[in-house]
Order: sequence, then C-alpha cells, then structure tokens
Amino acid sequence: MVYAACNDQARPDVDHIAVDIDARRLDRDLAAADTNNLAAELAELREKYPDFLDFYLDTLMGFGVQGQYSDSTLGIRLGLKPFLTHQDIRGLFDTVEKHFPDTKLIEQDLAEGFRYMKHYYPDYTLPKVVYFISGLNQWSVMTLDTMILGIGLDMYLGEQYPFYAAVQIPQYVVRKCRAEYVAANAFQAIYRNKHPFVMEDRNLLDLMIQRGKEQYFLSKILPETPDSIRFGFTQAQLNWCDANEADIYNFFITKNLLYETSPAKIHRYVFDAPTAAGMPAESPGNVGSWLGYQIVKAYIKQHPEMKMEELFAITDAQKMLQESRYKPR
Repeated sequence: MVYAACNDQARPDVDHIAVDIDARRLDRDLAAADTNNLAAELAELREKYPDFLDFYLDTLMGFGVQGQYSDSTLGIRLGLKPFLTHQDIRGLFDTVEKHFPDTKLIEQDLAEGFRYMKHYYPDYTLPKVVYFISGLNQWSVMTLDTMILGIGLDMYLGEQYPFYAAVQIPQYVVRKCRAEYVAANAFQAIYRNKHPFVMEDRNLLDLMIQRGKEQYFLSKILPETPDSIRFGFTQAQLNWCDANEADIYNFFITKNLLYETSPAKIHRYVFDAPTAAGMPAESPGNVGSWLGYQIVKAYIKQHPEMKMEELFAITDAQKMLQESRYKPR
C-alpha cells in the first residue's frame, strides 16, 4: 500500500474520487417487523444483514438469540419481542423516523471523508453502513471488523430530546447528540479500530500523543469539520484552549503529570468530562487530547515528508515531544 505524506500542504483535491456508500436502515426494518412472526422476519433480515444482525441481537443488544430464529427461543420471546413492542421503544422508532426520514446528509459527510480515506489509503475498502437503534444505550458509532460501520441514530436526536436526561446521559454528552457529529464519530471509530487506544502502563504524555495522532488523522480525513466538532468541545472551550495553551502545558509540568501513570490521576485529561480537574471551569475535560494534537502538529512540522502510517507507528512519546521542538504559545 502506498501512503501519501501527511504534511500541512494545500488540501488535496479529492473531487474526482468516486465513492459508493452501501447504507441500510436496520432501525426501519425492525420497526416494520411483524412481532407475531419474528422467526420468519429474522430469517429475511439475516439475508439483508448477514454480517451484522446476529452481532446486533446478541453482542450489542444482549438478547441472546444466538442464531436460533424460532418464536419459542428465549432470546426472542423474552428479549427481542418485548423490546420491539415496548411503548417507549415504539415511540423511539417513531422519533428516529421523524428526525431521519432519510440519511442523505449523513452520507454526504461520510462520502467526503471516504474520499480522503481513498486519497491517503488508495487500497482502502469502504465499509457497509448500517443504521440501528439501541434504546438510548449510548451506542453512537461502532465498527464491526473493518467491513461494517454501525450508526445508532437514536443517539443523534438533538440535545433537546428529553429522554436523554431521563436515562441519565450527562449534559456534556447530550450536547453532542446531533447529526453533525456523526462523521467525526464514524472516522474516530474507524481510526480506533486500526489503532486501538492503549492505556495500560502508559503515562499521560503517551496517552496525549495517542489522542493527538487520532486528532491529526481526523483533521486530514475531515478537513472541513470544525475543530470544536472533532474534539467535542464547545466553541468557548476551544477558544479557552487556544488562549491558554502555555498555561495548559505548564499545568501538566508543574503538577508532575506528564509522566504520571495512575489512571485515577490522568484518565480525566484524555476522556470526555465536564471540565479538566484542577483547571478553570472554562476548560474542557479532554484537554490533554487537545494538547497532544498541538504536539503532533509541531512534530509533523519538523518532519514534513513523514507519511501517516509512519507517524502512527511511532511509540516513543518522549522522543516525539523532544523532536517536535514544541513551544506552547
């Protein structure tokens, strides 16, 4: 495979790259299923979703059908059927249909990202896209191997959707339950499938660099997407980071956190949270990922011919920091 260089030169022209997205609505098919004859319905759906249906029923939803498509199967009788006939779930199906009578805008965003994927990774094979609902169980986007991209439409109903609060989803998560986040979440999932986030026995600097590489990937694949969407920050939080870059870096230095390995002390800086512990209330919880991105960009500036997979293969975070000659503004 040939990889293009990941420098910050002019954005490549990808308009000539054709992509054909195979997208299917499992949510709609399940909503229309005859719940008095689920065995036959599942047999038909298995033909349409051969690589996803059993994963959805058993791994994602935990119904325990195990491929036994009989109306007497406990997983169908006590799991799937009550789910599909529950008043709240029927209401959720209706709400999803109202918000997403079609998925054209989502697929336009995905197609743009896939064009860049094909530019940087010419041998890349597009996954099939399957839309589903999980009953507000926070399955927003997931990958199944490399061939399925699953999108939970019930997690993109808008921050005003009242039942997110009812199932105790935090507000800092709810504000990202909007359709404009789908593409960023999708390519983040695709990246993590190829480059899993490793936390065990890693210090904060390493975790920040891992997240920084991920954000660098997203910036190349979704160059039109605002940084606030890619990071999941409010614009005010992003502005705060830009205005306080030196203070953020000095915080980690003075608190001796860069080489800290205790998950309890460093987890909060590389995962979503309302704010960053120890920093002003204006700070975002994932601020370490933002700082890692600044370091990665500085490193690429020193190595402009480096290819993306060469960057992602680097495991020495300390060496990257040194060679980046990073100087916070």
